[in-house]
Order: sequence, then structure tokens, then C-alpha cells
Amino acid sequence: MYTTSDLKKGLIIDFEGAPHLVESLSVSTPQARGGATIYKVRLRNLKTKIKTDKSFRGGETFGQPDFQKRPVQFLYRDQDTFHFMDAQSYDQFAFEREDIDWECNFLKEEMSLFSYVYNEQVIGLDLPPVVELEITETAPAVRGNSATARTKPATLETGHVIQVPEHISQGILARVDTSTGEFLGKAN
Repeated sequence: MYTTSDLKKGLIIDFEGAPHLVESLSVSTPQARGGATIYKVRLRNLKTKIKTDKSFRGGETFGQPDFQKRPVQFLYRDQDTFHFMDAQSYDQFAFEREDIDWECNFLKEEMSLFSYVYNEQVIGLDLPPVVELEITETAPAVRGNSATARTKPATLETGHVIQVPEHISQGILARVDTSTGEFLGKAN
């Protein structure tokens, strides 16, 4: 069992009968004597991907879900189906594009990541925080614009479009934040 004092970003709790990931947390302590500490939490249901903002009083408890994170490898894409392999059991499974709509923007073949497994069923993916993807299409680099704050669209090898500084050219390996989709810089 977890209590509100155990809550932290990245923790997975059993809430309303489903596994929920704690995405953000803020704690407010009362000024008045005898007041309860309030924990404001943003939870994401790992089955439905719906985000919920909740407030809890200090001392509330939560169950631990029958939940695991397992290492997996992305194998290939077949139309709108993405195929994966469990790195421990070598079992293969697939997701449809609509089930992993955001995650598929950052998947490239042979990539290692983690899967969320609830009651022995794979329900989602956990991407690494940063991925390196090649820029396959963008407007030509403008010489001398490395110090400007202007950006231009660039298409990654996965087909996802991000904004990059004007001095970035096609063929560059870009570091991309998987939670926001933002360009972080060139890969080394």
C-alpha cells in the first residue's frame, strides 16, 4: 500500500481500479493548526491514457497494481500496426496506431524501450526521455542564422514534424524530447 507521502512523479498506483501514473505533484501545507496537507496530483490512466487532476488529503492510501515495466524492442511497422518483442520472454505483440498515437512519432526499428504490463497484458509503452532521429526533410539551412531564434519545420525519419532552428539542415541527427516533441539539439 502507498500513502500520500509516498507519491512522487513516475510512481504507478492503483486508483479507481486501474493503474495510474503520477505525472506531476504539488504539496500544500496548511497555515492553520490542525489543517491537513493537500496533495494535488495529475494522474494518467495507463489503460485509457486519460489525464485526471485530483486532490488528496494527507494519510490517504492507494493500492499497488499488478503492474510491471518490461524491456521491449521495436521490430517493425506494417501499415498502421507496430510490432514489438519482449526482451525477456521473446514473445511478440503489436499495437495499432490509434493505441500508441503519440509514441509512434518517435519509434525507429531496433529501438529499445519499456512496455507497461498490467495483469499480464501489455497496455502501453514507456519511451526513453530523449531519442535521436534523423531529419529527412527541411528547408535549406540559412547561412549566418545560427544566432537567431527563428525556427522552421523539419520532418523526422518517423514522419513526425518538429520545429528546429533555421541553421539546421537535412541529414542532421536530432535529439528530441519524447514528452513534448521539442528539438533539444544536435546529437553528438
